[in-house]
Amino acid sequence: MSTSRRGFLKGTLALTALLRGGRALWPSIFPESANTLWYTHPAERWLEALPIGNGRVGGMVFGGIQTERIVLSESTAWSGRPGAHDVNPGALPHLNEIRQLLFDGRYSEAKQLCGEYLLGKPALFGTNLPLPALNLEFSGIGKTTAYRRSLNLEDAIARVDFHAGQASYSREIIASQPDKVLAIRLTSSQRQSISFRASFDGITIPCSIQADGQNMLVLRGHARERLHSNGRDGVAIVICVQAIAERGAVSASGQILEVRNADAVTLLVAIATSFHNDAPEPTCRDTLRQAARKSFADLKRAHIADYQPLYRRVSLRLGKSPDSAADLPTDQRRTALAAGADDPELLALFFQYGRYLTIAGSRADSPLPLALQGIWNDGLASSMGWTDDFHLDINTEQNYWAAEVCNLGECQIPLFGLIDGLRVSGRRTAKEMYGAPGWVCHTVTNPWGYTAPGWGLGWGIFVTAGIWIALQMWDHYTFYQDVEFLRARAYPALREAADFFLAYMVPEPTHGWLVTGPSDSPENSFFSPSGEQCSESMGATCDREFVYALYSMCIEASKVLGVDKDLRRKWETARGKLPPFQIGRYGQLQEWLEDFREAEPNHRHTSHLAALYPLDQISPQRTPQLARAAEVTIERRLNAPHWEQSEWGRANLVVYYARLCKGDVAHKHLRGLVAKAADSNLLTYSSAGVAGATQNIFALDGNTAGAAGIAEMLLQSQDGELHLLPALPSAWPAGSVAGLCARGGYQVNIHWRNGALTSATILSKTGRSTTVRYGSRVAEIHPRPGGSIRLRAADFISSDPTISDSPLPSLPSERTQA
Repeated sequence: MSTSRRGFLKGTLALTALLRGGRALWPSIFPESANTLWYTHPAERWLEALPIGNGRVGGMVFGGIQTERIVLSESTAWSGRPGAHDVNPGALPHLNEIRQLLFDGRYSEAKQLCGEYLLGKPALFGTNLPLPALNLEFSGIGKTTAYRRSLNLEDAIARVDFHAGQASYSREIIASQPDKVLAIRLTSSQRQSISFRASFDGITIPCSIQADGQNMLVLRGHARERLHSNGRDGVAIVICVQAIAERGAVSASGQILEVRNADAVTLLVAIATSFHNDAPEPTCRDTLRQAARKSFADLKRAHIADYQPLYRRVSLRLGKSPDSAADLPTDQRRTALAAGADDPELLALFFQYGRYLTIAGSRADSPLPLALQGIWNDGLASSMGWTDDFHLDINTEQNYWAAEVCNLGECQIPLFGLIDGLRVSGRRTAKEMYGAPGWVCHTVTNPWGYTAPGWGLGWGIFVTAGIWIALQMWDHYTFYQDVEFLRARAYPALREAADFFLAYMVPEPTHGWLVTGPSDSPENSFFSPSGEQCSESMGATCDREFVYALYSMCIEASKVLGVDKDLRRKWETARGKLPPFQIGRYGQLQEWLEDFREAEPNHRHTSHLAALYPLDQISPQRTPQLARAAEVTIERRLNAPHWEQSEWGRANLVVYYARLCKGDVAHKHLRGLVAKAADSNLLTYSSAGVAGATQNIFALDGNTAGAAGIAEMLLQSQDGELHLLPALPSAWPAGSVAGLCARGGYQVNIHWRNGALTSATILSKTGRSTTVRYGSRVAEIHPRPGGSIRLRAADFISSDPTISDSPLPSLPSERTQA
């Protein structure tokens, strides 16, 4: 780890301790039933298995009786390598010609030139690849009863328990972040009753497997494939599996590791690759050697001590489910929800599951951020044309929407490392493709720093993707109020992006508005005046929104930091020349500069609604007409025949309606997300038939963005104020939430009863005064740094009262209810 990265990490963790500091406003109680996914049968499919992860290594636990199967994955197991010639050399010479064709309305001719000269030409893009499964073939286990498979989110442990004959069998599986291993503990109440053969299965990468000594298997392979790369380039991969038995015998021969007649067994799995590592096998062996010195109890203790402080920062109660629902296994609860059952505790579990997956998939020291499938890999996305990569036209952003508001800000640190790399390669793309300074990237990227356009019309030429992903850095600053992070990391990235857009944008001929282009509105298309289906245009609305946000962030940051006064004036001038929002012929928010007729009215993408969320350029309070136009856009999509439902699209509906302050509608779409776009293990999926998929394919973004949506229903912090219960649905008449974070450096706890606020406690890191809104009423608070203020419903009036500061209050009733 570099000195600068280590210093940044240290500072961020110190800031986390200061703001959160293990000091919850009231301690949370986490009963197992409210924090556990559980089942009465083993998983038969990948989307029934249970995910574990330590931020780099992942496992999907099937929980079989005769055969346990744990599908392995690792975030850096990537094919490909950096490409030297990704940008089309014809881009810059033909850029102005294409722009003029678009301004002249000659979309068909422009489309042809875009396809010929602007698309990227990646030969080595690559993809994250699935790793083999670790199979355990048991012997001596007869007929079983009392089977239970579970994942407890409170301690991040997957468990399998059952009876067979006179014995009780148990397995515990953890993905340890402190010790960097997967650890599997097998025990039985009957001595010498554990016997199995361990081997690798489902191998799709070129590799060799051999025994090493008496108790270890070693797999050596490479992440190579020909669909997204050349079949020759990819990281080296090493997987070591070691068995430690109590009594019994362990032997290794060929490709099999065998345990016979043991009382208990601990299996340790270590994985390393050559990604930023010249010695993956020594790394792997050393990791295993260090872990093997500890007992499973010690590994488990360190795992829980590392994980729980993150998970326990937030608790959520949305009301009690009927016993008929709460007592069911998770898969049956989801089925009942789809049939119309009321189950608020299942929705609260889904929220915490999104937080769990964020922790399990992205830790402060993770080498890469969450990809399309997080750190898990079902082998399906990587075999599609769209790859298991980083999609920057919404999916990667959604992976981290829950991080800040759900009190997991340091989980974003790997994403900032990716952005740092994009800045470097993006400078080359900006210069070669557009003849501009600064940095730019487009729709998709990889660990190798790919920043050229994608390789297809309709989706590949999305020029503001770099702004969209850099919003996560800005959010990190606004939630933490960490000026040093702003100075050292966020502002340089934003400023350099602004350099690009100042040079890149051109005035359109009719109004003189500054516009982007050629660019897509991902991934939608329109009918040109001549009737041809096209995607590329000048001045797409989503581009306008992101450039406006970029200039606004840079203007504010320059004021906070006291720098770049002359540049600030340029940004202010350029921001004033951006196109206004426009309302189209149907009353919808216009997606393009012209009021084109949509070629696919049922399309899953609504990129121009980024102004509603995650941005704050449209709101019911400040811009009611635009808010209504955004709602019309949503309604038209949903009412079009064969709306393209996707997990992330359903999650969008939750955050959109939360921002529109329509809680019952947001709740309806939240139920739809869980019931219709999540499987038995509550992992969300992209539906068969969407974007060329022939079957349901896991995608993490529905889980994480769904969790963010629930948070938005309960707390918002855009528009310079804290908004309590902005979209509380009637289905949640009583409940509480503790530990949510808000922009401005606040942590908030809320209680409500009979559909109304009873109390809110707001902890402030900075002591900054702010407005707190509840419905149409507001209160002005003036906290001390590190102090908290408690508000009740009676404190909110139509005019702004002043609530005086007070010492940190004692909240015994809230401690009981949390």
